[in-house]
Amino acid sequence: MSKSITATAGAVALALAATGAAQQPPPIGAAPVTLANTPYVFDTAEQHKIKVSVVAKGMARPFAIEFLPNGDLLVSERGGGLRVIHAATSPNAALDPQPIEGMPRPAAGASFSIGFQDMALAPDFATSHWLYFTYNEAAPKPAGDTTPELYTFGKLTVMRGKLEGGKLGKVETLLQGGASAALGSRLAFGKDGTLFVTTGGAFGETSQDLGTIYGKVLHLNADGTIPKANPFAGKPGANPAIYSYGHRDQHGLTVNPANGDLLNAEHGPNGGDEVNLIKPGGNYGWPNYSYGRNYDGAPLADNPVGAGIEKPLLVWLPSIGPSGLMIYQGDKFPAWKGNLFLGSARWGEIPGTGSLQRVVLNETYGEMRREALLQDLHQRVRDIAQGPDGFIYVLTDGPENAVLRIEPAS
Repeated sequence: MSKSITATAGAVALALAATGAAQQPPPIGAAPVTLANTPYVFDTAEQHKIKVSVVAKGMARPFAIEFLPNGDLLVSERGGGLRVIHAATSPNAALDPQPIEGMPRPAAGASFSIGFQDMALAPDFATSHWLYFTYNEAAPKPAGDTTPELYTFGKLTVMRGKLEGGKLGKVETLLQGGASAALGSRLAFGKDGTLFVTTGGAFGETSQDLGTIYGKVLHLNADGTIPKANPFAGKPGANPAIYSYGHRDQHGLTVNPANGDLLNAEHGPNGGDEVNLIKPGGNYGWPNYSYGRNYDGAPLADNPVGAGIEKPLLVWLPSIGPSGLMIYQGDKFPAWKGNLFLGSARWGEIPGTGSLQRVVLNETYGEMRREALLQDLHQRVRDIAQGPDGFIYVLTDGPENAVLRIEPAS
């Protein structure tokens, strides 16, 4: 073969390769942002200038935060350990390099969806030292289950232990379900000291089946017994722990400190994310009713709501990937008092577009305004907490896994 033919063949090959590369679709998602050590200042609606600073970062798959009475901040690592940020409200906040001893751990190599999930301090934690948490115990997939193969299976377990002297002890199981797709869960205590738990039920008719705990909000006494007033207690074939049903995948739960109302944040499929006011015995529709669509864009449900189905308070179209919930009650942001905050992992199925969502509600939960905060940081927001100093603390899950503090800019 002559040099000219060789050169021509090489040029054609390069041209074809370039054409093939040009035909490849660009990656979906916004470029990650490296969090700066110096504070950010952003303008916002109503409150206006806020300062956002990094408290600590470097946790593994963080899922939840809880303040201890002494100002330390607990961080749950989904499927991993229980971490603590010492003096979290001070300029000297520091992440302890070692997890707290005593937290149950899954076998090495287990999926992040197996093991530790959410946590909540007992209302009397200062004297009882009870820390409540949810834990997915690994389990085989039941025969005949049609859940997609990419999901790991586990048994959702509600547990508690005594957090004393920097260690967790006297761990006990309060409730455990059968094997199901190991989705996320959340905990919240009611004003009467009883415990609410969310469970996922994304597949099939699970969430409509009153014989299983999945796709439900559960209601327990603090010792794990079943409240006699639960709406399905004593009903044949129904699990007595069920408080509401027809839920898909619930990653947010909070009790309104002003009146004790229970609210959840629930993932739709492709759009149709919801915040719901949870009513005892209420059916929230999944999988028969939804504002969302299938992930390929095809229609999912003929109607978003129907007879006997509780309507959501708030809906997001497109999806925001909702997570932790909080109703602000502090005095550091007077213009935001009573506002609902919830985490967002992304906007419209685009990675790297998470935010902190703020919604202004009237006294009957009617939506008046909503705002997306922290969008410029491109973080997946996983949880939110009001600190003992009245500032807002935000947990991010990727790309750097950080706790951020929001305070008014001086």
